[in-house]
Amino acid sequence: MEYQFIDDPITGAAMAKFSLEHEVIGPWLEVEVGTSAEKLQQLLLAISDIEHEKQTEITITGNEYSAVFNRGDVTIQTNASMDGLEVLPDGLVEENIDFDQQDSAACGSEDLREILLSWAKFIRKY
Repeated sequence: MEYQFIDDPITGAAMAKFSLEHEVIGPWLEVEVGTSAEKLQQLLLAISDIEHEKQTEITITGNEYSAVFNRGDVTIQTNASMDGLEVLPDGLVEENIDFDQQDSAACGSEDLREILLSWAKFIRKY
């Protein structure tokens, strides 16, 4: 998985850019995690709880995105895609364009742990 953390040239805010198949992780980090040490700790604890089989599934629902932790993997998805209420415009439906990849992304829990720790290091300057 390819990603990079950058400073927004206009606002100076931390931004996360991910490859197309994991694109949704970027805005999830920016919006739901942001610079919150508490949120980072909650997510890392969820990974640990799943790994140590304290729970079989953990869902952390944010304002716009949710993270679903299962044994060995994590799915980040928009809340709109979870409730099935998101409706595509007729023109896009007629073109048979598949937008599912932009609504969710899955990765291994170890990969997400590495991303979260890298993000924590990057945002420390804020």
